Amino acid sequence: MKTRIGVVAPSCPIDESVAERVAGRAEALYGGRVEIAFHPQCFAQHGHFAGSDSVREAAFVEVANDPQVDAIWFARGGYGSCRIAPGAIDRLTDIARTKTYLGYSDAGTLLGGLYGRGFGGVAHGPMPVDIRRTGGEAAVDRALRWLVERDPASCEPGLTDAPAAAFNMTILSMMIGTPLQPDLTGHVLLLEEVAEHHYRIDRTLCHITGNPGIRAVAGIRFGRMSDVIPNDRPFGLEVDEIAAHWCQASGIAHLGTADIGHDAGNMVVPFG
Repeated sequence: MKTRIGVVAPSCPIDESVAERVAGRAEALYGGRVEIAFHPQCFAQHGHFAGSDSVREAAFVEVANDPQVDAIWFARGGYGSCRIAPGAIDRLTDIARTKTYLGYSDAGTLLGGLYGRGFGGVAHGPMPVDIRRTGGEAAVDRALRWLVERDPASCEPGLTDAPAAAFNMTILSMMIGTPLQPDLTGHVLLLEEVAEHHYRIDRTLCHITGNPGIRAVAGIRFGRMSDVIPNDRPFGLEVDEIAAHWCQASGIAHLGTADIGHDAGNMVVPFG
């Protein structure tokens, strides 16, 4: 039976070459047993976004509610998911609840909102645009193997029987206090970040760990904090020291590192 994976872009667009290369990886791995269906909206341009808010929302709802689609794969991050997430989630049917949803970065807004509404097939992991990275074919293959066959080798190796969730730190911070914030009580929370100053990492963790809902997690594991932007003068603490400080200050258990990040090594983290 053929697996059909629908790709939508709730944030920024991709180009045709990404779609072609990803389809090639699916063919190499699975032959005709897997179809990657890129919605035309993925290639739309509307200022910063992959189409207007209404176009992006409509494409996501269309594919999520399509009974012929088995999984939803978010094309890339950037910015824009928060503009459509509340309205889009409200329009989803019971059919959409049967599907798998995979992405990270800005797509975490939708993942968190879906998980908070009881959608069980939500996961943080590589997206089609990662094919452009050095080593990106391995990232796309990892995602496909999880989407199609739930390959445990695709998953972050430190996961246990405890429920888990993973987010980019900035995205989670922006969700806190909104209807999109999921209940993560008892979860192991995995966090990663990219291209931020030390002080912004510090400020974001101050906000995240100060939230009562986040303080109910079982602990935090920290993924890669990559491409840290140099400050005008040294901050005085490295990212691991910042992480340790805010865990201690908030009483949240610091559970070590995690193999996730904005890179080709990003592993899959199923929510729950």
